[in-house]
Amino acid sequence: MGEGDGLDWRERQRRAVRAHAAADERRRAAERAEAAELVAGFVAEATRRGLATTRLVASDYAGRGRYRTRLTGWYVDRARSRAVDVDGRFHLLTVPGGLRARLFGAEPQPSPPPLIVGEGGRDGESVPLRTLLARRLDAGDTWP
Repeated sequence: MGEGDGLDWRERQRRAVRAHAAADERRRAAERAEAAELVAGFVAEATRRGLATTRLVASDYAGRGRYRTRLTGWYVDRARSRAVDVDGRFHLLTVPGGLRARLFGAEPQPSPPPLIVGEGGRDGESVPLRTLLARRLDAGDTWP
């Protein structure tokens, strides 16, 4: 095997790695788009049904403190740790907490909705976003 063969092999490896990364990014972008579409559909349907919105509350990372937010929307899990606001943004309602948040309220930032909620979590429980949103719609205003 000559010196040129080694360079060719390394270049082929680099190209394969780049191609794999590009394909992975395309897959993630498609998943983000699909999830965003599900959330937008949820907001439209919740609004059409007249599903009552609520002022959303965030918890600190330890789960001990509760903090007011300026967000209005719907909790989509029974733990009230995930929500969709009226503008169609998905939120994880956990914040650092602290005195400032206690006095002025917390500002959880929207995050891209996952297609599988809870995937990779420590408790091992995961549920498709589509199922989670459908459950919330089916519960109507009886949601705890």
